[in-house]
Amino acid sequence: MTDFFQTIFTRYPIKTRRALEFLPGFISWMLILSPFWGSLLVPYVMAYFILFFDVYWFYRSFSLTITAYIASKKIRKAEKQDWLKSAKLLKNFNKVNHIVIIPNYKENISKLRPSLTSIAMQTFPAKRIYVVLAMEERETEAKEKAAILKREFKKVFGDIIATYHPDLLGEVKGKSSNQAFAAKTIYKNLIQKGVININYTTVSSVDADSVFDSQYFAYLTNSFLSDPKRYNKFWQSANVNYNNFWNVPAPVRIISFFGSLWRTGLLIQGDRLVVNSTYSLSFALLKKIDFWDADVIPEDYRVFFKAFYRLNGNIWVEPIFLKTSMDAPQSSGYVKSLKNKYNQERRWSWGVSDDPLFLKWWFTAPNVPFIRKTIMLYNILLDHFLWPVNWFIITIAANIMPFVNPVFSRTTLGYNLPRLAGLMLTLCLFATMSMIIIDLRNRPKNLSSSKAQQFLFPLEFILLPVVGFFLSALPALISHTQLMLGKRLEYKVTEKL
Repeated sequence: MTDFFQTIFTRYPIKTRRALEFLPGFISWMLILSPFWGSLLVPYVMAYFILFFDVYWFYRSFSLTITAYIASKKIRKAEKQDWLKSAKLLKNFNKVNHIVIIPNYKENISKLRPSLTSIAMQTFPAKRIYVVLAMEERETEAKEKAAILKREFKKVFGDIIATYHPDLLGEVKGKSSNQAFAAKTIYKNLIQKGVININYTTVSSVDADSVFDSQYFAYLTNSFLSDPKRYNKFWQSANVNYNNFWNVPAPVRIISFFGSLWRTGLLIQGDRLVVNSTYSLSFALLKKIDFWDADVIPEDYRVFFKAFYRLNGNIWVEPIFLKTSMDAPQSSGYVKSLKNKYNQERRWSWGVSDDPLFLKWWFTAPNVPFIRKTIMLYNILLDHFLWPVNWFIITIAANIMPFVNPVFSRTTLGYNLPRLAGLMLTLCLFATMSMIIIDLRNRPKNLSSSKAQQFLFPLEFILLPVVGFFLSALPALISHTQLMLGKRLEYKVTEKL
């Protein structure tokens, strides 16, 4: 069967690619407009679909609460464990080294320094950590910034190295192409020259604002050495937006709040966990799959599924039950901060551009377990396809039907539909209240905030309908539509003060 689909994709490469690129936007727009056409053509089916979707959202809300709670308990337990002591008991502990690649472009030194400091403060020996400042050659201040940071940290790590990624023909500017260039440079300079052993080296893709738990690399070392499938694993911690939680505008804080809980809850969800933002893998695996791709913007899902299909499905993500704290988008002004968050959501939602490739691999890659690859693809497509749709169906769909089809609104189902939908959303408030408590317990106590801010925080969720549209549904819908029309997204760095 895979040979048949491979023939189709080979014979019609452009048509098949464009058909798959058209699919996400088409489905999104069909579902968003369904309250209009569905109210006229199949009103009863449409009403039950809206109710089903509301029930599904109710389930998702409480599922997030439960998974975030369980994962948070595991994190608190892991934070109390001495991971370095456990790692030292394992064979080959003294052979392990870690490479940390920090792609950056126009980030201030004050933004890079906390990340480097958190790596320097690891319980794992810093002399066996090699930091790579992956700079862009086109940035005029790159060499000056790298020189300052190298002077500050040169005696701390095994080495701190700067690479300067040139603009190469055929590449897409962004994190993926930058760190691919950096990783290939490190492979030549450290591994091929015998400075470190590739079989006992991990590599971490790290955002410039990532602040690690002090035990991250000790935990990673313990997991790496104790896992017989270490060369088939990625490692993922809970990436949370706590660095500047109280400094960003309320709309940005609300979206970041849900994102932090979502990424925390994913740690216990098996194959739903796919690497994001800051993650680790063995350098041997990275070399085996020929590094990150240079023709893509969202690199995390791409590198995981690239490994998954190249290794016939023998790839897993192992959770690290620790928090890696990051910044929410923040600029010099309120409106600029909102614009930064919008651009970040545009870039994240552009991950839908990988879906056509994932679908192609699903059809054409042989010897991959059917059930596992299907479940993983289903989870990805469900998240991506519904991203721009959720807000419309949950917020306004039930109230649109009476205006489009007044006759149906006089039936029992039509009359009760807005009330039943409203009841479901009201019940979801209990899940949101639980999330606020979980997040409060997760957040570091030393974050700068006033008692008034903390007290008023739950009231900020009044903004959720507006925030959900402008900082989630709208950027995702534009990304879907842009892909459907065959246009590309230009990479924009998210400004973080």
